[in-house]
Order: sequence, then structure tokens, then C-alpha cells
Amino acid sequence: MGQNLEEKESKQASRFQWFLGVVVIPVLFAVVMALIVLSFAGINIFESAKSIGAKMPFLSSIVKEENKPSIVEIENEVISLKAEIKDREAKMDQLQSKIESKDTQLKRMELEKAQLQAQIEELTAIQEENKRAFREIVKTYETMSAKSAAPIITKMETAEAIKILTNIKPETLAAIMEKMPAEEAAKYTELLTNESSSN
Repeated sequence: MGQNLEEKESKQASRFQWFLGVVVIPVLFAVVMALIVLSFAGINIFESAKSIGAKMPFLSSIVKEENKPSIVEIENEVISLKAEIKDREAKMDQLQSKIESKDTQLKRMELEKAQLQAQIEELTAIQEENKRAFREIVKTYETMSAKSAAPIITKMETAEAIKILTNIKPETLAAIMEKMPAEEAAKYTELLTNESSSN
């Protein structure tokens, strides 16, 4: 019984060896040779097999043909992307020039503001100097004798004379008016009255 079992196993092994030696190995050898010959002939067997497999209903789900873009499509995509890059660069340049323009405008305005501020300070200083000088003139007339001040005031421009007369002390004004000729005193009294009523 043990020999029968061994004989069966050896028969099966010899059948398998025969099948490999007679069928499988020659078929594999033939396939390899066919692939070598076709590749030397310039035929891409794998691409052909893919396209054939994609057309067969039961193989099409297994073999999926890759949709590779053509060279023209790739070139068009590259051109499109380059155009988009140039467009964005142009927009960036525009924004940069706007920023630079705004910066220049801001600097110019700051410079103008500084110049105006300097002018205001200069005018304020001049105004203060004029006020101080006018106060000195008024003090001078207040310290002068009425007899000396009256003829000087009558020879002045009327507006200047009124300006001085409105700013001196009342007792000095009265003394100066006393020393003026009557018609001049009357004129200045009327002008002073009009000046005080308008204020």
C-alpha cells in the first residue's frame, strides 16, 4: 500500500514535470522571443496590448488607458501659464509704481507742511515784533510832552494817528488833544468816537 502511494506521487510529479517541460517552458520561450523580435521591429507591444485590452469589454475595466496630454497641449499650457505669470508681474509693477507715487506724494506734502509751518512761525514772530514795536511807539508818545506829540500826530497819516491815539492812556490823550489846533482836535475826536462805536 505504501508502494502504491509512492508510485502515484511519483507519477503525478513526473506528469507535472512533463507538462512544464513540454508545454509551459516552450510557450514562455516563444512569448519572450516574440517580444524581442517585435521590439527590434519597432513595435511597442505593451502599448498595443493596452489599446486592444481597453477595447475588449471584460478587459477594459482592468486595463485603463492613460490619457497623456499631447505635446501641443503641453506647449499650449506652458504658453498660457507664462502669459498668466507676465500678467501678474505687470499688475505687481503697476501696484509698485502706485505705491512709489503715493510715497512721493506723501513726502512732497510733508515738505509743504513743514514749509508752511516755518512760514507761520516766521509770520508769528514778525507779528509779535510788530506788536512789541507798536507798544514801544505808544510808550514813546506817552512819555513825550503833549506839546511835542501833538504836532507830530497831526502830520501823520490819519489811520496811523488813530491807531496810536486809541492805544495811549486817556490822560495822555487828553493832554495831546489840548495842544492840537481846534479843527484837528475835532477831526480826531470824531474819528476816535467812530472807532470806539465800531468796536
